[in-house]
Amino acid sequence: MSTERPEVVARHLRKTLLARQREFSFEEFTKLIEVLRVSSERVLTEAFFAPSKLDKGIDPVRDHLIHSYLKSISDPVSWRNECKTMLFLSTVKSNEISTHPSTIHIIGAGLAGSEAAYFLAERGFDVVLHEMRPIKKTEAHHTGQFAELVCSNSLKSKSPVSAPGIMKAEMRAIGSLILDSAETAQVPAGDALAVDRDVFALAVTEKLKNHPKIRIEHGEVTAPFEGENEITLIASGPLTSEALAGWIQSATGADDCYFYDAIAPIIEASTIDMENAFIANRYDKGGEEAYINCPMTQEEYYAFIDAVMTGEMVPTKNFEKEKYFQGCQPIEAICATGKDSLRFGPMKPVGLTNPTTGRRPYAAVQLRPENRAKTAYNIVGFQTRLKYGAQQKALRMIPALKNAEFLRMGSMHRNTYVCSPRALRPDLSLKGHPRVYLAGQITGVEGYLESAACGMLAATFIAQRLKGTHHHAPPSNTALGSLLSHLTLTEPKNFQPNNIQFALFDPKFYEGTDGMDRAELRETMSKQSPLYLQAWMKSCKEVFEKTN
Repeated sequence: MSTERPEVVARHLRKTLLARQREFSFEEFTKLIEVLRVSSERVLTEAFFAPSKLDKGIDPVRDHLIHSYLKSISDPVSWRNECKTMLFLSTVKSNEISTHPSTIHIIGAGLAGSEAAYFLAERGFDVVLHEMRPIKKTEAHHTGQFAELVCSNSLKSKSPVSAPGIMKAEMRAIGSLILDSAETAQVPAGDALAVDRDVFALAVTEKLKNHPKIRIEHGEVTAPFEGENEITLIASGPLTSEALAGWIQSATGADDCYFYDAIAPIIEASTIDMENAFIANRYDKGGEEAYINCPMTQEEYYAFIDAVMTGEMVPTKNFEKEKYFQGCQPIEAICATGKDSLRFGPMKPVGLTNPTTGRRPYAAVQLRPENRAKTAYNIVGFQTRLKYGAQQKALRMIPALKNAEFLRMGSMHRNTYVCSPRALRPDLSLKGHPRVYLAGQITGVEGYLESAACGMLAATFIAQRLKGTHHHAPPSNTALGSLLSHLTLTEPKNFQPNNIQFALFDPKFYEGTDGMDRAELRETMSKQSPLYLQAWMKSCKEVFEKTN
């Protein structure tokens, strides 16, 4: 942790302020000088340098605060936003915020917004949940239900010795609407937590609509609510409406934060040729056999690859680059890196034995149930931007899918996100707009589970603020803390959307990990992370207490 004293940081900020005084009106400048003179100790020390109550928990915010501050003031836009936030903090004592009733507006009833709304409502806060669907639709959604899943139907691995498994354990410890709903809507998927989309969305929707502390308002919101007793959490997702995205772009000064995401096709189960397929889980994991596997010979595989690479694709706009999230690339983008790339990716045959031949196939396409009745299956990892005709031609070259009928074709959509390390404060509030918070995929997390976790984090920080307690983040030796560190501490120039993975966990924050191999290290992390989370929750227990 830095040994810089708060007064040293304040002196540095005063010096910078004097050098840039022409950027402010006389009134603003005078007030900022006064803030730094008489309030810097409270603003800096009380809000950010409060000693941790965890012996072993490493608070990433405190560890990197001074570095972030001194770095941010070299950027005029970021620095001015910091000063505007300090002006706000100087007029509001932490225990004054909770003495007046506050309304929390949450824009977007997706995974992040739904999780945040439930967390706050369960703790007695009044929440207005805004959802523009079905009044205004997006290019990917099909219903007006909350938490509608538009891409895969999987919330990743259930294994406790996996990064998603650790995060699930932490979210369950806090109390997760999304995971509770997923359990009720679960469909067989081997080692993964997959759901019936309709059952899942209905469960979330009904829970929120029937909560006495939540009011639902349908219709588009084009800007946050920033009244005296209002807080806004923008959780509008990657498909944020054009008007609201314009406000966010103006507030953050960024216009190049986007990537293209793709949706995999869904097939009617009765049209799958089971004589050319077999049911099995990879390496026989997960109990009930869930996946339909479609084997291919070497000749069939390369004929399929040629069809994908020569198929007509939906073009991107002329002024936009083709940017994809690494974990969700379309199959044609994977093929472009080499003809065998799919065979080491979505079509990898490892862990599978074709009972007809008794051997591992050359390549295999996996199909996962879409619903409990198993009347529909999605093609795992087969996101694509091929035009519909080209999709059908290529996919029907897979022997088991030669007569397939498609309930949904693959498609592309543009995902918007902000550069969180540059735009957000450590509590996920927007620099320059201290009453506005961001959560979910718009912050640069990628995946259903991660979006819900981000909503839970933002809701926790809002609750801390309204209860008049210090900002206290989960430590870096937890999955939640690791995800938060990615959002707030990554170098802005290197920031890219990411999902929860062991690459985000720092081994130095765990006890006794020196010299461990990868398997031992991950086992140790999976055991220690819940303990550190419990200690963090205990240290700020007033935030997690539910009202009757």
